[in-house]
Amino acid sequence: MTIYDSVQKTKREFIPQDDNRVSLYVCGPTVYDDAHLGHAKSALVFDLLTRVLKANGYDVTYARNITDIDDKIINKASQSGKEIKEITDFYTDAYHKEMAQLGIKRPNLEPKATESLEAMIELIQKLLDSNHAYKTDDGDVYFDTSSDSEYLKLSCRVQDEDDKKQRVESSSQKKNSADFALWKSVKDGSVTFDSPFGKGRPGWHLECSAMIEKHLAHKGRKFAVDIHGGGADLLFPHHENEAAQTRCATDHALANYWMHNGFVNIDGEKMSKSLGNSFFLKDALKVYDGEVLRFYLLSTHYRSNFNFNEEDLVASKKRLDKVYRLKKRLFELTCEDAKTPFKEELLKALSDDLNVSTSLALIDEMISHANETLDTAGKHKELKQETLSNLAYIEEVWGFGAKNPYEYFQWGVNEETKTKINELIKQRDEAKKAKDFAAADKIRDEILFLGVSLMDTPQGTFWERV
Repeated sequence: MTIYDSVQKTKREFIPQDDNRVSLYVCGPTVYDDAHLGHAKSALVFDLLTRVLKANGYDVTYARNITDIDDKIINKASQSGKEIKEITDFYTDAYHKEMAQLGIKRPNLEPKATESLEAMIELIQKLLDSNHAYKTDDGDVYFDTSSDSEYLKLSCRVQDEDDKKQRVESSSQKKNSADFALWKSVKDGSVTFDSPFGKGRPGWHLECSAMIEKHLAHKGRKFAVDIHGGGADLLFPHHENEAAQTRCATDHALANYWMHNGFVNIDGEKMSKSLGNSFFLKDALKVYDGEVLRFYLLSTHYRSNFNFNEEDLVASKKRLDKVYRLKKRLFELTCEDAKTPFKEELLKALSDDLNVSTSLALIDEMISHANETLDTAGKHKELKQETLSNLAYIEEVWGFGAKNPYEYFQWGVNEETKTKINELIKQRDEAKKAKDFAAADKIRDEILFLGVSLMDTPQGTFWERV
């Protein structure tokens, strides 16, 4: 398996530190607002990565943090009159529900900032003791970037001499403009936490390093984790600062491989609340099935910026429809898992730095071949079994194709109409049991008038939108 390392800027063979065990850490959401498509893209990319790692036989420990200490959260609580925990619990729950609709599996670990304060304080103390951090007269604690000879090597940024000497604010007590807060003293009466450095709040960059040390890092290893991931916007300063904290406070580097997914744009513009074009995931899920959004958002390579527009989404859905139409042709059949050439080629493509274009082309080719063969005379028992096994593998590795094919094609029918159709189907079943076939036929016509088609199977009656 190969992974593009966004720090070394090259594809590298993936070799975990511990045989077949893989540790993966991804920066998660700050839970003060609804998730947008950028959150969805990142979560989908690393869900796919986890599935591919597991398909390659690796035992994966996947951690993704929840930032529930943040100025934005505190401000929202102040403005709304709600308790901070009420806000963070609400948006954390909403995030989980929306990600589940996209078929995203929960990580093995999901530490919260509020549950990791002890680990953060311990890390700060180590940096103070080793003279990589300092406390100001105001009670703030800063990381001293001048003490780290490797600072900025992760993001390959360059600071000129004027920039190094310049202070961000005239009142700042920072030694260097690039120094970042590990602990922020708070004296305005807002939310604080106790620490040996005084009452205050932890710096944002601190929590990931502390969580990784607490949950994933092992002594004596060269790297705290095998893979660290997140959005491309996190490379600097967030990941740069994380890496600096960890190497200066511990005996290891933070990560061996760094993976960053591209931005999500809407009609060509980078998503930004300041531009007023942020597209909340909850709104997209009101209109489109979660699996359709999953397929669409994963249809381009994870490192590329993604231009979200509804025209492309509809075209993408038609491609996914083909998976379900083939699945519908084989609906009443069952199969045992078996090795197939398709599976090997699919995994080979995805193992090449998540090469989705080749992978999806293989799926298209498999579907076309299966349909062409099934259209010819013969029972094609062996092909049907192989195709079913291939479809199950797509579901396992890609995470789509899991729905009942008839229910999938109900997309676009409102809940009120769905309820009415399902109730009419029950009435029709009762009429058939009573051998009142005239009534059953009348009910069938009433159902068809609603713009759907019916199929009676040994598993029951299913319908789809025409």
